[in-house]
Amino acid sequence: MPQFLTVSSQLMCPHGGMVSAVSQNAEASAGGDFIVCSSDTFLIAGCPFFLGIPPHPCMQIQWLVPSNMTQATEDFTLTEASVGLCVAGDQAPQGPPSVVETQPQGAGE
Repeated sequence: MPQFLTVSSQLMCPHGGMVSAVSQNAEASAGGDFIVCSSDTFLIAGCPFFLGIPPHPCMQIQWLVPSNMTQATEDFTLTEASVGLCVAGDQAPQGPPSVVETQPQGAGE
C-alpha cells in the first residue's frame, strides 16, 4: 500500500525543481504532518528547464489521479501512487513529479 504524501514530503519536478505543498487540511495527519489532497497548491521553485526564449520552467503540479479510497477535508488524498503532471506558467505539460521522500507511517489507496 503506498504511503500518504504530507506537507513535509519531498517532491521534485522532472528537471530538479523543488516542490512546496500548501495544504488546506488541518485535520488528518500521518507521520506527524498533515496529509495533502489533490486540490491543494503545489508550487515548484528552482526548475532550470529552458525551451528557447523565454524560459519555460515548471511552476506547479496538477494532480490527475489521486487516491481513490481515502479523503481528508472532503477531498481525495495523495499517495506515492498518485499521478500528477508538472506544468509551466502557460499550463504546458512538463512531465511527472517524483517523490523523493515521504513519511513511513500510514498508507492509503
